[in-house]
Amino acid sequence: MRPALLNPLFAPITTLPGVGPKQDKLFRYLLGRNETPRLVDLLLHLPVSVIDRRSRPKIRDAEPGTVVTLEVHVDRHRPPPPGRSRAPYLVYASDDTGDVILTFFRAKADYIEKLLPVGEKRYISGTGQLYDGTLQIVHPDRVVDEAGFAKLPKIDPVYPLTEGLAIGSLRRAEAQALTKLPAMPEWISPEVLRRCRFPSLADALNRVHVPVEPTDILPDGPYWSRLAYDELLAGQLALALVRAQLRRPAGTRNAGDGRLRHRIIDALPYSLTTSQQEAAAAIAEDLRQPVRMLRLLQGDVGSGKTVVALLAAAAVTEAGKQAALMAPTEILARQHIKTIAPLAERAGLSVAILTGREKGKERRDLLARLAAGEIDFLVGTHALIQDDVVFKSLALAVVDEQHRFGVRERLALTSKGDTVDVLVLSATPIPRTLVLTYFGDMDVSELREKPAGRQPIDTRALSDGRLPEVIDAVGRAVTAGKRVYWICPLVEESENVRLTDAEQRFESLQQRFGDKVGLVHGRMRGADKDRVMAQFASGEISVLVATTVVEVGVDVPAATIMVIENAERFGLAQLHQLRGRVGRGSEASTCLLLYREPLGEMSAARLRVIRETTDGFRIAEEDLKLRGEGDVLGTRQSGLPGYRIARSDVHGQLITQARDEALRIMKDNPKLEGASGEALRCLLYLYERDEALPLIGAG
Repeated sequence: MRPALLNPLFAPITTLPGVGPKQDKLFRYLLGRNETPRLVDLLLHLPVSVIDRRSRPKIRDAEPGTVVTLEVHVDRHRPPPPGRSRAPYLVYASDDTGDVILTFFRAKADYIEKLLPVGEKRYISGTGQLYDGTLQIVHPDRVVDEAGFAKLPKIDPVYPLTEGLAIGSLRRAEAQALTKLPAMPEWISPEVLRRCRFPSLADALNRVHVPVEPTDILPDGPYWSRLAYDELLAGQLALALVRAQLRRPAGTRNAGDGRLRHRIIDALPYSLTTSQQEAAAAIAEDLRQPVRMLRLLQGDVGSGKTVVALLAAAAVTEAGKQAALMAPTEILARQHIKTIAPLAERAGLSVAILTGREKGKERRDLLARLAAGEIDFLVGTHALIQDDVVFKSLALAVVDEQHRFGVRERLALTSKGDTVDVLVLSATPIPRTLVLTYFGDMDVSELREKPAGRQPIDTRALSDGRLPEVIDAVGRAVTAGKRVYWICPLVEESENVRLTDAEQRFESLQQRFGDKVGLVHGRMRGADKDRVMAQFASGEISVLVATTVVEVGVDVPAATIMVIENAERFGLAQLHQLRGRVGRGSEASTCLLLYREPLGEMSAARLRVIRETTDGFRIAEEDLKLRGEGDVLGTRQSGLPGYRIARSDVHGQLITQARDEALRIMKDNPKLEGASGEALRCLLYLYERDEALPLIGAG
């Protein structure tokens, strides 16, 4: 139950005066919510900059392209000519150093005459631009007289906006939301408050939304940092609650005698790498311990995580138990089963797959076999956590690409058995700070070598002006019997972004290469995707045009060329994942990164790193450094995935503090009792990390 104290903050924003159905729609889009946002969502939407009205330059000294505040004399009006409603309404104003034109589109004449009476003094604020050598302000943000200027805040926050939502409307809504803030209990311990010099929550929110100094809104300042710490503490505490639940003493343990594992290792066409052997041994040791396993297995593209997961599943099968592997997409789940099935068969392990595609009698039969204990290892998607999926004795849950699942999905899977051990896989090597953020204090195994026989990949960056050359080279490769991935950032044409879309590229390549070209994207039906992927794997088609749907887990060893269009629009980790689709066989491979000029500094840095190294761990660290300002497919990716306020580049040291504090809380007050426990429950609800709270009472 949410503490009653928080109810005012969880009221819908439509309860604020002036926020009607039209604005509700815009706020949903801006704040990324499917339903009407609440006041708390509004208060955690922080400004990105400020307008500082304390300096009032003369017109001559106004810096074009910046927001300026000017004191002007209104000289004359020039309404649009009759019958030309699209022409702007111009107001000419001046000071003793020069002139400024105020431009209004679709303006009502009587409104402008009242706002800017000729012969009067007015204060105007807005973005100045030079037009034909004269300063111009289109639709000034503020136009006030002397008395109005005295009342204006001298520093105004500037927020991220969405089209159709005016900055004034957002500021008014934020100001009203601040008045609803209840007196909150303090959840940060006195020692941390003192050491970090954090203000109270109310002070932090008030100073960020109503800045007194321009520095009040900086992410590394005390006010934003306080909010970031709260968010990180909520995340770490939720993880610690889950971990405490997982770490409770477990009864019968799940490690067998090794007979099935030996059969699998004997059936492998290659020998395990040293780090695969070490990871498998660490997992087997975890399965013997009197507490449940919680281990992260991270390894680069193609480092052999699936085989280690299969060995873990075999270990619990030896003890007469079952295992499950949950992947975020169907393509990934089918990729795993393709690797697992032949090896499992040789070892006498029964495996099956369950996704949204298995229906009717086929699904009923599979679920009956699962409940009877006839399936040892079930691979699937979210379909695994549906209510009617019942295991006879689930002992191991393997969760792939964990950061795409919330705590809720993880708990839903582990609740399908008693004291289930958890193994998390990640194909994106995660820097240590982010391991703490995503997983809390987890045991980590890393697969650092590539399996034997993997070839290096020659990576080159080319301007898209050389596209005809690239298509000719692809033509030569196709004639020589090679297979090519061609990646595009979008599925179909977009009005907003000038990028090549997959459908357009598919059509243009089809004109050149005919039915040798196939297309795969996320909006296609599963069966259609599989059909095209199978044609590519078998060599029936030679060029596969795709979106990032092929990013993870697609395995066609015969593919040796990867072309990525608009490579400057992808994140480093994504480029690395995509490149990992080639170089999987015994032939040398090439990756061509096509970029559109001019190339920004950040994009150039990303392409430089990806050309220099194929070490996923180094790429992950570089990605973290660069991504503070990264821009991936037009959405600003700064900070930590799943966090609104905390940013990896600014608040990295707070992650460790939040983790230590969460561990101290779990030691001193694991059931979150008393006044301090009540305060911490408020924190968890405020930052939507409350899914872990039911665990406190759970047995």
